[in-house]
Amino acid sequence: MEGFLQKLKGLDAYPKVNEDFYKRTLSGGVVTLVASVVMLLLFVSETRSYFYSATETKLVVDTSRGERLRVNFDVTFPSVPCTLLSVDTMDISGEQHHDIRHDIEKKRLDAHGNVIEARKEGIGGAKIERPLQKHGGRLGKGEEYCGTCYGAEESDEQCCNSCEEVRDAYKKKGWALTNPDLIDQCTREDFVERVKTQQGEGCNVHGFLDVSKVAGNFHFAPGKGFYESNMNVPELSVLEQGFNITHKINKLSFGTDFPGVVNPLNGAQWTQPASDGTYQYFIKVVPTIYTDIRGRDIHSNQFSVTEHFRDGNVRPKPQPGVFFFYDFSPIKVIFTEENKSLLHYLTNLCAIVGGVFTVSGIIDSFIYHGQKALKKKMELGKYR
Repeated sequence: MEGFLQKLKGLDAYPKVNEDFYKRTLSGGVVTLVASVVMLLLFVSETRSYFYSATETKLVVDTSRGERLRVNFDVTFPSVPCTLLSVDTMDISGEQHHDIRHDIEKKRLDAHGNVIEARKEGIGGAKIERPLQKHGGRLGKGEEYCGTCYGAEESDEQCCNSCEEVRDAYKKKGWALTNPDLIDQCTREDFVERVKTQQGEGCNVHGFLDVSKVAGNFHFAPGKGFYESNMNVPELSVLEQGFNITHKINKLSFGTDFPGVVNPLNGAQWTQPASDGTYQYFIKVVPTIYTDIRGRDIHSNQFSVTEHFRDGNVRPKPQPGVFFFYDFSPIKVIFTEENKSLLHYLTNLCAIVGGVFTVSGIIDSFIYHGQKALKKKMELGKYR
């Protein structure tokens, strides 16, 4: 048994030196202090890296089909009244939505950008169209206007050409006009009045759109209803001068936000030059999945963008507005959060301690033997 222990003792890779043979130096103390500080810093850095997850990136082909896309936006138009602003969407599949009124909130702004009024309702005012004739059709070119009284006429020749005349006809019949929003004359007069009231104001529009996951566009088009009506309204002659579509994009994102996402249009601002026109953003949407450390998936999107302005001084004159054309990348990006294993962490700590200890020992030995050689030469008189 004693022979076995002696053999085991011979395998000792760490032979001990009697303390009487130790020699401590000033340079060794400095090297030890610096090595200790370096080990401490590396230890803190490695510990932080262990507790904070790392993100792995992977690219795959996007094979998803039939999904929907949520577009979040917050855009400010300092020179376009809310009444004249409408939001439309359309895509290559033929799906179209005009003057969207749900999931959108508008805020009227004064000339200094202060909020006058905020409402969660239709983004634009009622669409102004050609007046409704008594016979049921719309007023044609060269035709004399004779508005319907909505059943309250006293004779076949009676016309109601204003909201007040319709009210008077109802009053004579003893009827109550419960919903003037359904009366063509009242709707048109209310639209004109709101345009005149909000002249010189701006508008902040924010909310979200739910669209199909195919190439398409959404746009903010001021005065679209007025242009489409193709009629002469003297009170709205100010609109014929064009629109200032200067705008600021406070936020634009596709899908849910996830850690580290960068939306390049957040905070983007554009000021219109002398003439009006159409400002276009061409967006490439990249489908993205972010998997957090708990294994929960966040399905979202990233995007890149280019911009272009179409001057309005051309024929045919383009519809003024701000257009966002989007298309989808066939590649999907997958981000996965991962934590280092405890074994990996302990291995790195051992490497730090061992590596710093070894390097500092080499440096100390170099300094010690250098000083010793220099001192010996000085004693021999080679250095005076």
